[in-house]
Amino acid sequence: MADKVKIIKGFQDVVPPLSLAYSRLEDAARSVFERFGFQEIRLPVLERTELFARGIGEGTDIVEKEMYTFPDRRGRSLSLRPEGTASVVRAYVQSDLGKGEPARWYYRGPMFRYERPQKGRYRQFYQIGAEAIGLPGPGTDGEVVTMLDRFFKEAGVKGVRLEINSLGCGKCRPAYRAALIAYLEKRREDLCEDCARRMVRNPLRVLDCKVEGCRSAVKAAPLVLDFLDDDCREHFEGLKGDLDAAGVDYSVNPLIVRGLDYYTRTVFEALADDGLGSQNAVGAGGRYDGLVEEFGGPPTPAIGFAVGVERLAMLAGETALAPPRFFIIASGEKPREEGIRLLARLRDEGVSAAMLTDGAGKSFKAQMKAAARSGALEAIIIGEDEIKSGEYTVKNMKDGVQRKISGTSPEFFAGANNNPEEQG
Repeated sequence: MADKVKIIKGFQDVVPPLSLAYSRLEDAARSVFERFGFQEIRLPVLERTELFARGIGEGTDIVEKEMYTFPDRRGRSLSLRPEGTASVVRAYVQSDLGKGEPARWYYRGPMFRYERPQKGRYRQFYQIGAEAIGLPGPGTDGEVVTMLDRFFKEAGVKGVRLEINSLGCGKCRPAYRAALIAYLEKRREDLCEDCARRMVRNPLRVLDCKVEGCRSAVKAAPLVLDFLDDDCREHFEGLKGDLDAAGVDYSVNPLIVRGLDYYTRTVFEALADDGLGSQNAVGAGGRYDGLVEEFGGPPTPAIGFAVGVERLAMLAGETALAPPRFFIIASGEKPREEGIRLLARLRDEGVSAAMLTDGAGKSFKAQMKAAARSGALEAIIIGEDEIKSGEYTVKNMKDGVQRKISGTSPEFFAGANNNPEEQG
């Protein structure tokens, strides 16, 4: 016997019922995002490496360590996309809207990072994200964070809290950066190797490190909120006011910095209270007002976020397929033919129905057991007597009560989606 082909470590098959949980998260995102005026964009999986080096930042762990990068046959460096924002902004700049016109887009699909697989994190993973481009004010920030909050509610994901912060802008951040470097210099020996290396080039990343020594070292670090200029402070206060008005539960966390170079002003994270351990981030985002210009477009403000589908699915729990409304039981050749016709008609009418179509010769008892296992609300029984009378026997699978109904009755199909307990 030939050896089985093994799947690559860090990649996974998404099979039922987990795939159903993924689909329902995507359906909830589509429902909520489109109510907020966002439209779907489909992005390529493969991009030129320079897109991510310019957009994400050459000094980030993603670009330095985690991208799947390789040359194609013409020697061009290509990478599997590690995140969606850079691709969305490239698409925006290349589109007819890329002259500063507003766009509200959302996306979904696989991303790729060569990092150590851990709970809820894989080397091929799935994200749902949204980007609002060309809209500068705190009102847009509030709308985007509110949309994320409503998505969690629609998807049935509980125990997630939202935290927000402001990183300031190019005018006020240099003073904070200098103060933070001066603070970290005195604690260099307490920092991990990565933070000691990135301390001067990207000191804000030290605040985001999960190594315990680094977390202890930054407890008394200067806070970015104390360095905001008047415009950035007004922007942040406007965001908080809109979230309060929309009924969004949030807290301010001045240590949120995000790991990418392009963020300015508003940043936010969605964190799970339980069920994911220390790796409890399920979504994050922020404002990136300089990225469109970095990609060759005009100065254009933008804000967005992404959520991890794997971790959200873990919080939501496994989702089972809804049981069929009807299970058709047919004994005999002609009843089986009638059952097949009825099965097709029900499904054409949008009613979920099931039948042992390969169950020729199965006893009535065996078919009733199959109906019970399916979780169907009612069984439609078709035998020789039903064929002669032109009426089906419909049995409530919960209480065993039976009723007769004509197979040609339009009322049958009109009421097929009703709960049998409400039919009297």
